[in-house]
Formats: sequence, structure tokens, C-alpha cells
Amino acid sequence: RSLLNELTMEKFDSISDQIIAWANKSINESDGRTLSQVIGLVLEKAMDDVAWSEVYARLCRKMMERISPEVRYNDIKTMEGKPIAGGQLFTKYLFNRCQEGLKRGWFAKETTAAAAAAKTSNDQVIKTANDKKGEASELYSDAYYAAQKAKRQGLGLIRFIGELFKLHMLSERIVHQCVKKLLGNTENPEEEEIKNLCQLLKTVGQQLDVPESRARMDVYFARMKGLCKDLDINPRMRFILQDVIELRERGWAARGAVSAPVAIAAVHEAVRTLVFL
Repeated sequence: RSLLNELTMEKFDSISDQIIAWANKSINESDGRTLSQVIGLVLEKAMDDVAWSEVYARLCRKMMERISPEVRYNDIKTMEGKPIAGGQLFTKYLFNRCQEGLKRGWFAKETTAAAAAAKTSNDQVIKTANDKKGEASELYSDAYYAAQKAKRQGLGLIRFIGELFKLHMLSERIVHQCVKKLLGNTENPEEEEIKNLCQLLKTVGQQLDVPESRARMDVYFARMKGLCKDLDINPRMRFILQDVIELRERGWAARGAVSAPVAIAAVHEAVRTLVFL
């Protein structure tokens, strides 16, 4: 975990090598559990810090390529009857972790909605409990903020999945499944679903919007335009949708490019340049 906290663009090579060396301790295990734990920590960081999704996806790509072929899971066999190992095992663990994260995300959406409903209907009860510093109030607060954290991490996971796809670590089929899931509720969409949908399309839309997949993309955006015309949809959701619709109309060229994470040395150099202007 401490190595992941030190990971920057400037230190990427040295820190990632140390992380891979740590994951390779699974050589002496029959189930690759250390590798699985490392992948879990990387995914947790990616979900918590959406701005660094690209860096964590790059780390995963390097780990897949550099993990020792001696790291294996003896109980899972390949088509050839050999234990799954190396990069293939890494990919399986990563894919499973992402799937688990998505499932938790769908559940968290329901939990958040329930917590929000409870907040609306029990304001007076909560106020009274707060005045008395009651235990029930603390429990409610913990549940509500845990749900909010899950929503934030869900957005981070969606962005991370998009970055993995761009590095050819996840298939296009999986990404389309995510889009369909997020866009499945057109009658009464949740704001969380719309945010995650738009985050995913901002991340991978340009890669998906190719002749082979354009018909699918046209269907997605037709639904999104229909949602924008829905008088019952709240203005914030309409704005988020319209922003992505216009992004596609501009050929996926952003209005104002947002810089990716840069090396610390480059930041210092830019500051020195400004000082001496």
C-alpha cells in the first residue's frame, strides 16, 4: 500500500518494479494469493482516485507483462491442462475483481437510494437523535456516508475499466455490457447511472465510435437524446448527458483539454519558467 502511495509519473518505473517484485512473492504459493492481494490494493486506489486511473491502468498493463510465469494457481487449469499462471492468472484475478466491484456498485446504488429516502422522511427523527447524541443517529450517518463512498468508488471503477480497455486489457464486449447496463433504465434513471455512463463514454467513446461499432453507438446516443428531452429528468442529469452528446458531435475533441498527471519535475520547471518571465 505504501508503494502505491508513492506512485507518480516521475517514479513510475522504479515504483512499479518494486510492486511487481512484491507480487512475484506468489512464486512460493499454490494459489497466487499475494498477487491477488496486490491487485486488490491497486483496484482500491484506482477507485478512490479517479484522476489517476490512467496511471493505475498502466501499472496493471506492466504487471500483466512482467509477472513471473512461475506464479500460478494449481487448482485452475488452462485448455492444455496446465495450472493457470503468469499474465493469464493476473488478467483473471483483475477481471474478477472488476466484476465484483461492479456488482457492489449496483447494490450500493440501491443502498444509497434507500438511505436518501430515509434521510428525507426522517429529518425530524434524526434531528432529535442528534440533539440527544443518540446511537441510532450515528449508525444512520455511517450507513449513509458509506453509501456515498460506494458511489464515488463506482465512478472511479468505471473510469478505470475504460482505461484498461484502452490498453487492450478488457474486451470491447465487456465495455458494451457496462454501457447497456448503465443505460438500461430509461424510464426512471438514477443520477449515479447517468454519471457513470457519461464517465465511461468520455473515457472510451472515441475508441468505440468506429465503423464496426457505430450502429451501437448511434443507439446509445439516441437513448441519451431521448432522456434529455424528458421533462421529468433533473437539470443536472440533462447537462451531464448533453455534455457527452456534444463531445461526440465535436468528434470527441474536448472544449478545453485536461492534462493527464505529469511528472513533479515538469511542474517545478513550469513554475521556474513563470517566475523568470
